[in-house]
Amino acid sequence: MRFKVPHTLVLLFLLMAAALVMTWTIPSGEFQVEMNEFGREVALPGTFEVYQEKSYLHPATLFTVVPRAFADAQGIIFFVLIIGGALAIVRETGAIDALLGKMVQKYGTQPAALLFLTMFAFSAASATLGMAEEYIPFAILLVALCKAMRLDSITAIGTMVVGYGIGYGIAVMNPFTLLVAQDVAGLAPTSGMGFRIALAFPLLAIGFHHVWSYASRIQKNPAASYLHGLTSDTGAEAYHFPEFTRRHLRVLITTGIILIILVLGIALRGWYFVEMGALFLVLALLTGLLSGDGVNRTAETFGRGAAELTGTALLIGFARSIALIMEDGAILHTVVNALAAPLSFAGSELAAVGMLFIQSVLNFFIPSGSGQALVTMPLMAPIGDLAGVSRQVSVLAFQLGDGLMNMIVPTNPVLMGILGLASIPYDRWLRFILPLIAKLLIACSVALAVAVRIGYS
Repeated sequence: MRFKVPHTLVLLFLLMAAALVMTWTIPSGEFQVEMNEFGREVALPGTFEVYQEKSYLHPATLFTVVPRAFADAQGIIFFVLIIGGALAIVRETGAIDALLGKMVQKYGTQPAALLFLTMFAFSAASATLGMAEEYIPFAILLVALCKAMRLDSITAIGTMVVGYGIGYGIAVMNPFTLLVAQDVAGLAPTSGMGFRIALAFPLLAIGFHHVWSYASRIQKNPAASYLHGLTSDTGAEAYHFPEFTRRHLRVLITTGIILIILVLGIALRGWYFVEMGALFLVLALLTGLLSGDGVNRTAETFGRGAAELTGTALLIGFARSIALIMEDGAILHTVVNALAAPLSFAGSELAAVGMLFIQSVLNFFIPSGSGQALVTMPLMAPIGDLAGVSRQVSVLAFQLGDGLMNMIVPTNPVLMGILGLASIPYDRWLRFILPLIAKLLIACSVALAVAVRIGYS
């Protein structure tokens, strides 16, 4: 009997069960924490203590944690549902399909250039503004664009997620990872930018080569798609676009203005899910008025679009459940302490590479970039001092480990949300992304060794 890979929800549930077993077998403990001058809690090196008494999570936690996780991740979950409703209304007008037809008409013979510019845009936005959740609305659009060029959904999402992951790894001035980590490590904000910018070029080249090599195979042979056999919707079929009209132009101009306001609000006013969700509701209302469909049909379309993303919302909630179980079991600090301690005895280059792999592993347990920085950097920075690794290199190892693993860890709700939107099972995504992660880790290991040698600080 041929083995069949479980549904993504089943895989996440199995990971939840594994996390629960870990809380029973790994000692609970914690570091002492203190508030730094910026009001952030940071762990104090050398203060780790194992709890004398261990409280064991009840097996029922495996089920009670799910509603709590949904409540904890409610911001991104409701944001996804609102996006689904708003984009359904926009799609109903035919404006997006008409625009895609224009793009395919103009760039259809140069898909490599179009995909590279798209990847570069996602990477630049992540490296500077720290954008991640904001990409979720673009997943459906990219899938439609790639299908029009006879490419599959993995190519579309690969372009987005690889750009996002490499951007977070480079983190030229990412406020959520770089600035937090440099603050904890006692470094000047955005210092060491030159080396990170230089590193961006080879990493982007590796990432794009991987995506385009896969896309080229799909163009030559649609059956080579990792989604082949799972769905007939691999992008090989003909796609017919509506004629571009003035009504489409009005809808797109309105959508563009809303997205510009969204980016400015995030960058200048610190907007997050509440404000972004409200803005997409405004987009839904304005688009409904411009379409002339009437309030009842617009409401029906919104409800249908939101309902289509219920599966995505479930993936996000289950992904958050894994981290929540480990937090409840108080084993996060235990894992950090066990992984970090051996580094103080390694040579400087080996210690720097070791930091990269440790941060990569920890991203599974602490998918939040700023949260990972606050837990690990107070420990990694002084360990790096002992091993002859500058604090700038320690921060770089954190950035790279955090950023690259955003592309693969199933505990990352943004990744799972995007895969859910594109209907890509996690096992098929893993087949595509694992070789790239291996190549990027090798390249980043070399970069860290070079950084140590040149005295990057």
